[in-house]
Amino acid sequence: MHIERRVPPEPLRPFVLGAIEGWKQADAPLEQLREVPFPGVPLILGLDTAWELDGPHSADRESSFVAGLHAAPTLVRPTAPSWSCIELRLTPIAAHRIFGLPMHELANRTVALVDVAPESDELVERLREAPWPERFDLVERFLLRRLDVAHEPARGIEWSWQELRRTNGRAAIGELADELGWSHRRLIARFREQVGLAPKAVARIMRFDRATQTLRSAAGGLAEVAYECGYYDQAHMNRDFRELGGTSPDAFRASLLESGGISA
Repeated sequence: MHIERRVPPEPLRPFVLGAIEGWKQADAPLEQLREVPFPGVPLILGLDTAWELDGPHSADRESSFVAGLHAAPTLVRPTAPSWSCIELRLTPIAAHRIFGLPMHELANRTVALVDVAPESDELVERLREAPWPERFDLVERFLLRRLDVAHEPARGIEWSWQELRRTNGRAAIGELADELGWSHRRLIARFREQVGLAPKAVARIMRFDRATQTLRSAAGGLAEVAYECGYYDQAHMNRDFRELGGTSPDAFRASLLESGGISA
């Protein structure tokens, strides 16, 4: 496995979670991977091989695709032993601006990138012909162009999203609405439009994501992980893992791959 990474330039950092990554795999087993929910919108730009996708309302086979916030796992499998792609994770609010559609239309769905960004076909063709450094340049320019012509997000949603991120989903939803001077119904409607799911569901995914990250990096007991991540108890965390991840915390930890993926 060969991996290239680039930290996005300053103008993109509020919109991209982590680094932009390029992946190249040669002659590997056609292993199915489990993609679990996280508080972001994955964007995959396939450079050669298509991917088989098995999840709620997923496209069957795509090389370049985007997925909204999910409340269930998706199984992903390359269709050839050698493949390459570029992957980045957008904040939902950034995806709302970049693709210009209500995010509830992408929630729990994986769709072909060309369906939400018709000009992406030309981008992918140029990516296939370019060396790695130039590939990152092309992706960054594509994102910046679309952000430049997009409408600004409603400040209340951006602030409440950041509060949920800052607290790893622990911020009280009622307090967020009160701080904004909004009703719960208005906050939920705005979240569905610009994020994809209701704020309570988003908070649950954030808490689950913190638990998965903790299990990746720490060897502590599950009860300690549950407490650190804001669960009532270990049974509460176990239930979220079954419903959101389709597995148990122990099985999740055991399935982690050296590449960072999760075997199915």
